[in-house]
Amino acid sequence: MLDFWRNGPALLSSLFSFVLERVPSQCAVCRAWPSRPLCDACVTRFAPPASRCAACAVPVPQGVVRCGECLAHPPPLDACLAACAYAWPWPDRIGQFKFQGRAGWAAPLATLLRSAPWVEPALEQADLVLPMPLAPGRLRERGFNQAHELARRLAPQKTDAGLLLRIRETAAQSGLARAERLRNLHGAFALEPLRAEAVRGRRIVLVDDVMTSGASLFSAAQVLRTGGAAHITAIVLARTDPPS
Repeated sequence: MLDFWRNGPALLSSLFSFVLERVPSQCAVCRAWPSRPLCDACVTRFAPPASRCAACAVPVPQGVVRCGECLAHPPPLDACLAACAYAWPWPDRIGQFKFQGRAGWAAPLATLLRSAPWVEPALEQADLVLPMPLAPGRLRERGFNQAHELARRLAPQKTDAGLLLRIRETAAQSGLARAERLRNLHGAFALEPLRAEAVRGRRIVLVDDVMTSGASLFSAAQVLRTGGAAHITAIVLARTDPPS
């Protein structure tokens, strides 16, 4: 009984994930039946390939490789890939996954992420796939790390959730400018001390659900860069558009 109280939420999430992945269902967007939780037609319509900055994934005109901000201030990422814009219908789906304990959404959302251009090659070439870590308090609150749930479905044999750590809580990022977000996250991430050498000379893929300013990913990537990582790619489910 004690084991159930300790592991019950994780077991229930795994069961929900198992059912969601295997039982015919209604598409959460267009309500088609029978279908998968996200049907191919809705993925094609609402997550079309877009021209994005190679370093931070913001939308850019066709033919432009890097946005002006990344040219002026290159981030510590070699590449950044996003499956879709953080726009309807994705905020509701991600919100259910992230804030309502619906860990089963990891499977269809990982499929959406894998369908984005260049994500599959990035995963194949990676030595390690690292989910963005949550602070301990946030992890206790949610019950699982949504980035880890995505990562272990994208590349289960390469995913390592214990190598990159979040070592301190930070103030909420909302309402802060980009420079303030970066300062807020200074010293928030670290490599597990006894295994820090594991990133040296390796190709790393960082996984996260939503990218807003990029401050969290950039801060984590800088830790990996300092640790000797040879190549760092960030892949995110959704990218918010910059303020107009």
